[in-house]
Amino acid sequence: MAPWIIQMTLVLLPVFISSSQGKRDKVLYCSACKAVVAELNYSINKVDPKKTINLGSFRLNPDGTMKDKKVPLARSETHLSELLDGVCRSMSDYALHVDPDTQHKQYMRFAPRSKGVPRDFPDFKNFHFDKPDVSEALKFACETVVEELEDDIISLFRQDVEQEQVQEELCSRVSDFCRYSSHTTEEL
Repeated sequence: MAPWIIQMTLVLLPVFISSSQGKRDKVLYCSACKAVVAELNYSINKVDPKKTINLGSFRLNPDGTMKDKKVPLARSETHLSELLDGVCRSMSDYALHVDPDTQHKQYMRFAPRSKGVPRDFPDFKNFHFDKPDVSEALKFACETVVEELEDDIISLFRQDVEQEQVQEELCSRVSDFCRYSSHTTEEL
């Protein structure tokens, strides 16, 4: 390959990378980030708070015993990593929702998690199901969020803080997915 082609590639590559990242759909990625927080929070809250996991090293103490420590399973790094592996599968339960009063758009969960419809569930007439590849786009955005922010997600969820605080920190401060959204703390 000619040296000038290599040089041109090295010059243009950062331009293409930055322009492709700059064209991310803010509504899609902000909603994906919020969905990750909501789905992880739901999964964590389903775990029995009495369940623990042994953490420790495999080194022997001078007296021949091994030192280990029990931590709550729900917020352990191991459990959070397992949850992150499957969190994006639930994106098919989300659709574009347009607030009838403000016209604010975001992807929200439309499928109930259990039998019955929750009291605060949004009206279906405000959801848009007309775009065929929406769940795939949202799943891809979710996977991107998880890949880019995995360490931050685990770090924030290891702390026992409210979902809204995690959502604000992760989706607005750590990343800029929701930085310009006027409704950063809406629950999904």
